[in-house]
Amino acid sequence: MTADDYCRELEAYLCRKNDGHLVRIVGPSFDRVTGWAARGVPVKVACRGIDRYFERYYGRGPRRRPVRIDFCEADVLDAFDEWRRAVGVLAPAAETASAGPGGAAAPGAADGEAARAGARQSLPAHLDRVILRLTTLRGGGGVAPGLGAALERAVRELDVARGGARALRGNARARFLARLEALDAELLAAAREACSPEAVARLQDEAERDLSAFRARMPEAAYRAAVDAALNRLLRDAAGLPTLAFES
Repeated sequence: MTADDYCRELEAYLCRKNDGHLVRIVGPSFDRVTGWAARGVPVKVACRGIDRYFERYYGRGPRRRPVRIDFCEADVLDAFDEWRRAVGVLAPAAETASAGPGGAAAPGAADGEAARAGARQSLPAHLDRVILRLTTLRGGGGVAPGLGAALERAVRELDVARGGARALRGNARARFLARLEALDAELLAAAREACSPEAVARLQDEAERDLSAFRARMPEAAYRAAVDAALNRLLRDAAGLPTLAFES
């Protein structure tokens, strides 16, 4: 994908988020967004960051004007950092995620800090959110039988555990967090099993494209592990699964 194609995809996505109002990515905005492409920010990750900005924007009340892409940068780079940590891609030492072109703080950086602070939540709140997402997914129809059964088992187990989550301490809490990771892996395995081989192959290709900017500086084993992790994230997104694992 060329830098122009990258910008056009994000321009079209921003247009949809702005209810059809087109805000062109030109001039300094074009330089900013092509900088994301140069860093290796996948389009879907950039879109996830744009979504985060819009969630807060809608949360403040009625919108007054269309959102420019520049305002989304802090959230885009936060989403990119999360993606890199998840797939095991290290940031270059000289790179600072909060810097815009020329090293200046990006517009909306304060919003990005607020997003990170707001992302921290208690274990019971995390379980409430996860159970709601899983229940909604299970009741939405169109779920493959194998995945539907895995969703049912996860909801039942988490619903029972939710009542005592607040009181968990020490080893008991550590065991429960490990169980959440195991449940998360079980749901991902069920989601993969529910996909056709052709769909998995397409997602595999997409994962490799997303990591192409980092391939040259990664050992083979690290690259293959990163592709597997990126594929799991794409499978999660395709199935609409929340992340069950919890970071204290």
